[in-house]
Amino acid sequence: MADGTTTSPAVEIARVVDEVNKGGRAMSDDDLTRIVQELSKLFSVKQDEVALLQLSENGAILSFLYPVKLRKIGSIPMTTTNSLAVRTARDKRPEMINNFPAQKHPTVFESVALDPKVQEKHPIQKILSAPLILDGKPVGVVQISRKGKSPTTAGNDFTIRDLTTLVTTAGVLAKGLRKQVG
Repeated sequence: MADGTTTSPAVEIARVVDEVNKGGRAMSDDDLTRIVQELSKLFSVKQDEVALLQLSENGAILSFLYPVKLRKIGSIPMTTTNSLAVRTARDKRPEMINNFPAQKHPTVFESVALDPKVQEKHPIQKILSAPLILDGKPVGVVQISRKGKSPTTAGNDFTIRDLTTLVTTAGVLAKGLRKQVG
């Protein structure tokens, strides 16, 4: 801000969603990038440790909105077993897992190099996952992860406070997907 003060990441996310809704438009890649920048600040993670997924209108497929590179790689059918994102959307329930490699889950998206400057890809060690719910229906999922060679190198465990913050933020984010999902 011009006066030298800064606003919280949560306030900035709400501002972007509000701009999108007032404009009556779908979220642009710039909007998504701004939201992800704020989410990464809010949870002290890198931008490539944030994922936003959108549920198709017919409720059959979860597709990546962010990272943009994963849009081209594929989507996740809601029939996929062992997918945390699918379970989050289907059950409309947030989850926190601080030992993610011990969970049976599809790893195809973890193997994609998101940053061309980084040669070594690290698996997700810890993850928060929250449904994006609009009018009582899931419209997507937001996930915050910590990647690393091991749980220790990935950073601190997520806490209940982190999960609560993500659930609150997910409520705001869902409103920004209104135009995306019809």
